[in-house]
Amino acid sequence: MKKLFFMAALASMLAACDGGMNGGASSSDRERDSLRSVIDRKDEELNDLMGTFNEIQQGFDLINEAEGRVNMMRSNAENNSFAQNIRENMTFIQETLLENKRKIQELQNKLKASTISSSKLKEAISKLTTQLNEKNAELETLRAQLAEKNLVIGELDSTLNMLKDENAKIKLEQEETAAIAKNQDAQLNTAWYVFGTSKELKEQGILKKGEVLNGDYNKDYLTKIDIRKVSVIPLQSKSAELLTNHPAGSYTLLKDSKGEYTLRITDAAKFWSVSKYLVVKVK
Repeated sequence: MKKLFFMAALASMLAACDGGMNGGASSSDRERDSLRSVIDRKDEELNDLMGTFNEIQQGFDLINEAEGRVNMMRSNAENNSFAQNIRENMTFIQETLLENKRKIQELQNKLKASTISSSKLKEAISKLTTQLNEKNAELETLRAQLAEKNLVIGELDSTLNMLKDENAKIKLEQEETAAIAKNQDAQLNTAWYVFGTSKELKEQGILKKGEVLNGDYNKDYLTKIDIRKVSVIPLQSKSAELLTNHPAGSYTLLKDSKGEYTLRITDAAKFWSVSKYLVVKVK
């Protein structure tokens, strides 16, 4: 299922690329060649990502097989030959987990450096990390069960501790990356607005000689908003004039039953594309 999930994610990305080329076909050979180059590059990146993903999944398959062998031999762990085989399989599991951990990090780095941006691919990699953590837990459980039979696998101690430390580091890095992404997303969707009389705007250093100044405004005087959530701003005045530049067709000024204006943003992306500051002069 995990392979199918990842392949579906890759297929959807490639389909999007091909669809973009066909939908935007131009009579210019140069344009077609340029678009084809982009498609070929994404195709190579997807194939590379898929190859690494398959290697990781094959590693998990081999781990499952080794776990099966250990479980079969566990009841005869006191037998020297069985004990040696168990040690070899446990060492193999440990080393393969470490290799999978390295390849998952490699896969994350490849996706980050590629021209591909897909939430499905990120989700697939997250599932691999979850699978790695689950296998680590299974290994510790298996090791504890073997210890009950006095089968000590001392050579695994150092690598087990190493893997724990590395997993803790990965988790911390993921949390830091998520926090940075969340902060960046908030910044991209933050805007400020203010409305006031000509006198009020001048007193706050926002307006001079009828023009809005480009400077560091007193943000305590402005209202901070999330542009994804705020689309209606009551201006509480029968006269309203936008002093900052916002594209026509991205907003409307409507009067309510009292004759007071309300600003309604109909296309947020377009409205805030020129400036993240909105200054409205009222009377």
